[in-house]
Amino acid sequence: MELLLLLVIGGLIALVIYLWRSNRPSAPTKTPPPPTPQDPFAQAHETQGDPRTLKAGDMLDFGTERTWIRGTLRLSEGGYVWAEHFLELGDGKRWLSVEADPDIQMALWSGRPELDLTPHSDTIEFEGARYRLAERGSASYRSEGTTGLQAQGGMDYVDYEGPAGTHLTFERFDHGRWEVATGTTVPNGSFTIYPGG
Repeated sequence: MELLLLLVIGGLIALVIYLWRSNRPSAPTKTPPPPTPQDPFAQAHETQGDPRTLKAGDMLDFGTERTWIRGTLRLSEGGYVWAEHFLELGDGKRWLSVEADPDIQMALWSGRPELDLTPHSDTIEFEGARYRLAERGSASYRSEGTTGLQAQGGMDYVDYEGPAGTHLTFERFDHGRWEVATGTTVPNGSFTIYPGG
């Protein structure tokens, strides 16, 4: 009889424990935290890929045109840095400049070796437009990939701004002759970056 009583008491204890566990709320599952709010107009989200990390071998897709970066100049002037990326195009010398000032600013440039211009004044009349001096200075450069320049050196530049996002620049590498280029502002979101190997 004692054995039967012990079995009944043991069964009741097991039943109480079972009911208590099944009625107890389960441990709360961890819900992932809500996504961090982000600025939908932030520059980092406008171009697919970060233009500040471009390098030789990367491909750029402008939608109607694809091109590869053949070489890059990393330029610095007193702590300020920017880059010029030389593009693989059949129609002359072209490059994309990328600088953060503090927002990302980009321009697509075309070399104009046929022009015999020099940066002689604060304004230049060129192809029916007036260009105003924006900045001038000297910088050091480091060359990566195919640029046509030595591994490192110095350059002088004079930049002019024209109407509707147009630019005129003069660059002189390693005390050489002035090279003239025309450029247009490249809005963020204009291309997709496919990193090279």
